[in-house]
Amino acid sequence: MKNRIDIEFKSRGFLLKGRLHLPETKNPPLVIGSHGLEGSKNSAKQMVLSKLLPAHNIAFFRFDHCGCGQSQGNFITDTSLEKRTTDFIAALDHILKLNKTSNSVAVFGSSMGGATCINAWQRLQEMDIHLCGAVLCSAPVKSRSIKNIPLEGNHNRPSLPLSFFEKNLLFDITDKAADLFNVMIFHGDADMIVPVSNAKEIYARAHAPKHLVIHKNGDHQMTSKADRRDFEDKTVSWFLRWFSGLNQTTPQ
Repeated sequence: MKNRIDIEFKSRGFLLKGRLHLPETKNPPLVIGSHGLEGSKNSAKQMVLSKLLPAHNIAFFRFDHCGCGQSQGNFITDTSLEKRTTDFIAALDHILKLNKTSNSVAVFGSSMGGATCINAWQRLQEMDIHLCGAVLCSAPVKSRSIKNIPLEGNHNRPSLPLSFFEKNLLFDITDKAADLFNVMIFHGDADMIVPVSNAKEIYARAHAPKHLVIHKNGDHQMTSKADRRDFEDKTVSWFLRWFSGLNQTTPQ
């Protein structure tokens, strides 16, 4: 397709793969996504945004973190919050250097992808970009709050020893949520993996403007059709609000 470009870039010596979705408009603002722990660039929310955002004149970039999807790397040895944060920043840097979008950027992250966005936020502010906002779904800020740790293997990765989580995925980035602004947070109050208390922590610490959406009886995967529609409508509106240039807000 004319407005869909396959992208390859390097992070930590690995070749990562992604896809850039462009609207018809010239130099559009950009949203970059980070998928969950076991996800990929083809995760459901990423696919939805790849269609919705370009339809509203916003570019969207989705990619596979190291060891996931089509990207190089070993899931067990190349996965941690810091490593994914490095991937995320490398992805954004590469896309901006293509000069196919403006330097107005917002971020999207689901589950661990949301934690990646939070962890990267301060470093993104130090880059030569106009950081406009974020949408986070079911994002953990305290890894020890995570329930039902997924040790069993599946089609995306091998079985994982508990030591993998103890070595690679112990983090508490609660304080970093205080750097956020223009953030919309989605979480289900029946999430059995990442407790909704994480969303409340993010909301309490983030700068206004901010918005917290708690889906009643919502689960971690946002399987409810009504919840997904709510996410789609509110996410597009949120990004359009901050890309409009009319109400840009940064913390004082």
